Order: sequence, then C-alpha cells, then structure tokens
Amino acid sequence: MIEIKEEIERFILIGVSLGDTYKNGKIQADDTEDSLNELKELVQTAGGETVGILIQNREAVDKATYFGKGKVEELKAMAAELGATGIVSDDELTPAQLDNLENALDLKICDRTQIILEIFARHAFTREGKIQVELAQLKYRQSHLVGLGRSLSRQGGGIGTRGPGEKKLETDRRLIRDRISELNNELDNVVRTRDVTRAQRAKANIPSAAIVGYTNAGKSTLLNKATGASELEADMLFATLDPVVRELDLGTGQKVLMTDTVGFVRKLPHHLVDAFRSTLEEAKYSDIIVHVVDASNPDRETQAEVTYETLDKLGIKGKTFITFFNKCDKPETADETLRDLRADYVIRGSAKTGEGIEELKALLDKIIREKREYIEKVFAFSEAGEIQKIRRNGQIISEEYMEDGIHVKAYVDR
Repeated sequence: MIEIKEEIERFILIGVSLGDTYKNGKIQADDTEDSLNELKELVQTAGGETVGILIQNREAVDKATYFGKGKVEELKAMAAELGATGIVSDDELTPAQLDNLENALDLKICDRTQIILEIFARHAFTREGKIQVELAQLKYRQSHLVGLGRSLSRQGGGIGTRGPGEKKLETDRRLIRDRISELNNELDNVVRTRDVTRAQRAKANIPSAAIVGYTNAGKSTLLNKATGASELEADMLFATLDPVVRELDLGTGQKVLMTDTVGFVRKLPHHLVDAFRSTLEEAKYSDIIVHVVDASNPDRETQAEVTYETLDKLGIKGKTFITFFNKCDKPETADETLRDLRADYVIRGSAKTGEGIEELKALLDKIIREKREYIEKVFAFSEAGEIQKIRRNGQIISEEYMEDGIHVKAYVDR
C-alpha cells in the first residue's frame, strides 16, 4: 500500500518596521514583532510551518521589492540555509513587489492577505460562506493582475486596429469581472433571505445581542456555555466564519437572541470586510454588543482596538457595549486590572468554566428592562388577549386572577 503524505510548506515571515507612528491624535508603538507572531499563527492555521522570521527597520517599504536590496540577499541566503519553500510578507504586496521578489528569490511569495484568504477558503462550509470567500479571492486577484492595460484590449474595426485579438490578461480580467458580477447577484439573494429572517425575528420582538471580538478570543465557547449550543470550538484563528443565532433564556421570563460573528484580526483585508459585510452587519442590527476580549493575551488592548476600528468601518455605533474579559481562569490574569473605556459595562469571566455567565445574563436582563417601561394594571377578563400581547412583546413579572380582573405587573416596550 502506497501512503501519500502531503508535504508541509516551510515559510520565512518578513516584515518592515517603520518605528512608532502617529495615528488618531496619539503615538502608536511599533507592533511589527507582535504582528509577525500573529502571522505565524495564521500560517499554522493555513497548514504551513514557519521556519524563520526576518524584520527590516526602514522609514518606508521599498516600492520595488518591499525589502531593501541588501536585505533581499540576506533573505535569499537565509531561505537556502533553512530549507524554506516560500516567503510570507506581513503587509499586502503590490503586483510589482510580488513579481520582483519571486524573480530575486526563486521561491513562492505570499502576503498576509493571501494567507487569510486561504484560511477562510478552508473554513467556509455554507453556501453563503463559500460565495463570500470566492468573492474576496477574485477581488484580490483582480487588483493584482498586471499587464499593458488598454493596449491588450479586444481589437475593433478600422485602420491600425487589426491584431491578434483578445490577449490572456484581458481575458482573465473579463472572466473575473463576469464571475464577480455573478457572485454579487448570488450574494444579493442570500442577503435578501437573511433580511427576511431578520425581519421575522424583529416581528417576534425578542431582543438580540451580537458577540464580537478578535479571532480566537472565545466567542463560540461563550455562546455554547451560555445557550447550551454545540458550535465548533477550536484553539485556532477563524475557526468559525458563518454567523450562528441561538436563543438564550435569562431565567427571568426574558429571552434574547445571541449571534456569534466572524472574528477580527490585524490588517483584515478590505476585500474580506467588503465580502463579509452582510455577515458582519448582524452586529449592526443587534440591540446589544457583547465584546469578547482574551484577558490572558498581553496584546489585548491592541486586539480590542482592532475590533472597535472594524466596527466603526461598518458603521456600528450607538449600541450598548458589554466587554466580557474572557479566560480570567488563567493564572496570568489574577492581578491584572482589566478596563475598557469604550464599553458601558465590563465583566471578568471564563467561557470555559462558566464564570461570569450568570452575571452576563443578569446584565443583559437589566439593559433590556431599562429600555422598557414598568406597568401595574388590572385587565378585565374580556381583555385577556392584551396580556398575550405583553407576554409576546414584553416581560410579565406577575399575573394574578382576582375577582375584579387580572392583576398584571410587567415590563413593556415604551
């Protein structure tokens, strides 16, 4: 019997450190090393192995080869010594940089965007997920097609226009353009179906909460522990892509719909943000945002900022935010002061052990109640149908049948 074993690709990760930068009115410390460590995890999730890391300090990336000429030679020697089969850049490379590096090193050249797209392609199982991933891949490929542009277009009539016809580059462009159009139409149909489902949920008048956060922060684990669901949990980046909605009973007669969304990451490719907009917008239509942060990660503040920046891009503002600092069962979090100035409420807990889950439920119940009005009313027996409306759209605290009618204490929508 012949055993076929898939060969694991061996990569060297490269990045350019530009030093501390000034952004949004404040100085941001250089995070190239942390970003490359995260890229190492991404490569592992994509099925590759990291054999080395190389950083160059520069004022700006080289427009031709990303690294400077001397550093490219150093990278070539390093790849030969370590037996690397490819190079992965921490930043998205231009078509020229990809081509020039490939010619200089004679190795497979990838960038962070391609690695993330590969992971998404591996983890997309639903029709919607597959459409969104293919759309992102095609948009990336479209932006990286190189050639002579208009001079390679299909030839028309008249003097000086006769020639070989449509060249391969223009054929590729046209095929990609047509496929993107086709996928957008398919995605529009999926979005319409999602909108109908969302409208039906809204008609049921059950409040909703979206679970957001950095990839691998423990969002799916929190959903499973709180609702008793059995969604995939894995210690890897982007383990789940498709939004999952589960009903959570708060134990007070009130229920809330919890939605698990795709995780965020540094330098999340805009192709993906655009393609997954319909999925990510589940958070936009939620009443409450539960932001899960890995408290055991020393880089948690940067990760939280990445999440907020992505939510801002999607126009998700004016919501009630709960930050759930997860993994507080780990020893390294014991003496940590955990705060989030952008959140309305903060909870310490562990989705794995269940610590903080009851506090989260109580907090969700409190927020929902504050958006409602408390009433005490006596209904005639002939008005029993009105009580059913309250039961469906509000929260009944007590209901007593007395001689003069039905005594009801409840919270109703204002």
